[in-house]
Amino acid sequence: MNGHLETNPATKQQFTDDEQAVRDIRKLVIDCCRQNGAGHGGSAIGMAPLGVALWKHIMRYNPKNGDWFDRDRFVLSNGHAAIFLYTMLHMAGYPDMKLDELKMYADPKNVDPETGKWKHTICHGHPEIDVSGVEVTTGPLGQGVANSVGLAIAAKSLATKFNKDGHDIISSRIYCVTGDGCLQEGVANEAVAIAGHLQLDNLILLYDNNQVTCDGPADWIVSEDTNAKFRSMGWHVIDVFDGDTSVDNIVGAVNIAKAVTGKPTLINIRTTIGYGTSTAGTAKSHHGTYSSEDAVLYAEDVSKSEAHVVSSRTKALFATKAKQGEKLEQEWNAKLESYTKAFPEQGKVLLGRIEGKIEYEDLLKTFEMPKDLMPTRTFNGKLFKNLVASIPSVMAGGADLWGANQLGDYSHTIFDGKHRDGQVIRYGIREHAMAAISNGLAAYSPGTFLPITATFFMFYLYAAPGVRMGALQNLKVIHIATHDTLGEGQNGPTHQPVEVDSLYRAMPNLLHIRAADPEEVVGAWQTALSVKGKSIIIGLARDPPKVAIPNSDRNKVAKGGYVVVEKENAQVTLISTGSELQFAVVAAEKLSAEGIVTRVVSMPCIKLFDEQSEEYQDSVLSETPHIISLEAYVSTIWARYCTASIGMTTFGYSGSGNANFARFGLDDNGVFKKVKAHVQKTGKGTKQKRWVQL
Repeated sequence: MNGHLETNPATKQQFTDDEQAVRDIRKLVIDCCRQNGAGHGGSAIGMAPLGVALWKHIMRYNPKNGDWFDRDRFVLSNGHAAIFLYTMLHMAGYPDMKLDELKMYADPKNVDPETGKWKHTICHGHPEIDVSGVEVTTGPLGQGVANSVGLAIAAKSLATKFNKDGHDIISSRIYCVTGDGCLQEGVANEAVAIAGHLQLDNLILLYDNNQVTCDGPADWIVSEDTNAKFRSMGWHVIDVFDGDTSVDNIVGAVNIAKAVTGKPTLINIRTTIGYGTSTAGTAKSHHGTYSSEDAVLYAEDVSKSEAHVVSSRTKALFATKAKQGEKLEQEWNAKLESYTKAFPEQGKVLLGRIEGKIEYEDLLKTFEMPKDLMPTRTFNGKLFKNLVASIPSVMAGGADLWGANQLGDYSHTIFDGKHRDGQVIRYGIREHAMAAISNGLAAYSPGTFLPITATFFMFYLYAAPGVRMGALQNLKVIHIATHDTLGEGQNGPTHQPVEVDSLYRAMPNLLHIRAADPEEVVGAWQTALSVKGKSIIIGLARDPPKVAIPNSDRNKVAKGGYVVVEKENAQVTLISTGSELQFAVVAAEKLSAEGIVTRVVSMPCIKLFDEQSEEYQDSVLSETPHIISLEAYVSTIWARYCTASIGMTTFGYSGSGNANFARFGLDDNGVFKKVKAHVQKTGKGTKQKRWVQL
């Protein structure tokens, strides 16, 4: 496996091909960390043998096409060790990962001295998904472990649906490297438990066990038996005790793991952070740089010790692997062509999934409104049932509130350890992992899966780091958030999300859409299914409205805001969303009857409204002296459009939903009184100079 022996002329030592590659990787990592006095090189140095094992001997990939559909996926969960991944992509021959890019790693200046313009590099401080060879953006520890579980679910699902006897068209495996820090994060523990329960035997987690964290030795903070913990959660465990030096033993462990069925595998690889350097085995090697003595430690020629040099032997070694990768993809393309001929119907569906096609327009056009007033969560459940049945790429899951979300019985299509062709995953009470795993599903290949999650809006606070990482990566994941207001009721302030909307409305690349009635639910889904490269949260209410919303329009939801009650010569425009819109409609009638002419705007998505033309925004907001928002949230965003806001300034209360709205002056009577008093105080024709809270 290691190849022939060759003597290094400077050191007079004999190194195999693999050993020389390990030395070259370590030297290049040290050089990249020294070049600008920064970087996280310690783990990368320790993992060099693991890098050779994976990229030279194990993984199926084609560097000339980083998007090859059936490639093996690699995730670096301990993303601070990004220079490890960049170095391996460079060694493997990914054309974008040139040496010039590596030389910009950890560059604090990043300005071209000749032009004065800012430089751009793909060697970011942490791996980012838009770089060929990087499957997901990682850095917040533990996220990559959960992403890998999503990737493994994706591969299992596709293999079950499309593989036939003699036609194994999907054979992708998932390899994830994790450090000590990732395994301490709650999201990783949630994801590990799910992976074991789902028996994901196509997932191999490679633990870079160097027992050092950012602040010091891991035994300051950890005393658990990691192997026993993983075994208790349904994992197979393999130990490698010489990870600093043996490529062979790592390869052997991975090959054993590939033969394991019914369980994912943890390979516990003992390494030394900063192996061989002056700071080896200490926290100083975690994020520090290296000495000039360290720089020559792994040099091919100590007398010269040139920086950023890779030996001709190592280049030739990985060039051979690159050619093998090209051949693998060519063989797979031929296999795909043969598959589509042998199974034309299945082949058509598979090609559609590969291309990311989602056909939903005709389905949503046929949805009629219920005759009776209905909670938006209830109507959403009816619509959702049709989406799952009609869109094969849907892979949905809930955090043990599926029934309360009113999404229906999907016992016939559950994805679990025994059934791989289902479309619904039972995540259990693991909101953070649910969101992060869904990111992995979305990242498998653009559009191949449409991940959907569901829980109460309040508990998307638990899921927030995962939701944020999805938005940051332009991943299309749809989150169904029911019980999204004070109407949640008797569970009280612990379950009433008065401030959670502020986080998600501020989050870039995410649409927060609150639906006021079934018509707007359809509009929310039209928007969510049509947009590309964004994450979406659809807010839904537990209880039915007391009155129908006039002029609600599914097609206008895409504009973010539109008029539902128009009045000539109005003094007040009331803007509201979701379950509170009903109160705005009734309050407007009362105000107009008392001579305070009031119009009403539904604003299901502020961010979409922001995207509209100034002319359209002006037509919706009108020239009324008073523009007042009504929402059962803390009013942090409305000042950009409003002169005043009616909202929460405290946490909620444990009482019935309708009583809660009344208690805080957010029902129609409370709104009527507050608006009337405000207009009488300031004058019908007087426009506020600054926003006020009513």
